[in-house]
Amino acid sequence: MAPIDFYHSPFSPPSRACLLTARQLGLDINIKELNLLKGEQLNPEFTQLNPEHTVPTIVDGDHVLWESRAICTYLAMQYGKGDWLYPEEPKARARVDRALMFDMGTLSARFENYVMPVVFQGKKPDPEALKRLQEAVKWLDNFLEGCRYCAALHITVADHRLAATVETIRQCKISTAR
Repeated sequence: MAPIDFYHSPFSPPSRACLLTARQLGLDINIKELNLLKGEQLNPEFTQLNPEHTVPTIVDGDHVLWESRAICTYLAMQYGKGDWLYPEEPKARARVDRALMFDMGTLSARFENYVMPVVFQGKKPDPEALKRLQEAVKWLDNFLEGCRYCAALHITVADHRLAATVETIRQCKISTAR
């Protein structure tokens, strides 16, 4: 099997989540790092693959895929030995999907709503956006109370995705205490 081309930025939480999944699976990947600040994601070679010009993006043979949650679940289904990273049983999969959707629709969204205006528009931090982010972190803490993992008794792709988001919040030194 040829290695999977993995278009990546180390500063991208979604990219880091996919890298966690690929490494957990022991996949042979060819990392193609893109410098987003220099606009390398806008080069014609890349936009031909991914017209949304987002990272991560993978090329697995003739299959091109972007969006981190889709990539993580694809890799787990395509290359996982068994279904431990992304369960097949409907209730177990629903718990993993719920955690993935919580990350997408709540935790990551609230993080971006708080950080992006500050980083890219030079605005002052919005205290209300911070409260919403802190609320989402509290919900995640509640999900994890008494548990080692977010959706199962073992690690899943949801843990990879949430870990990348939480680590980014931590690295940004955002106070998550209310």
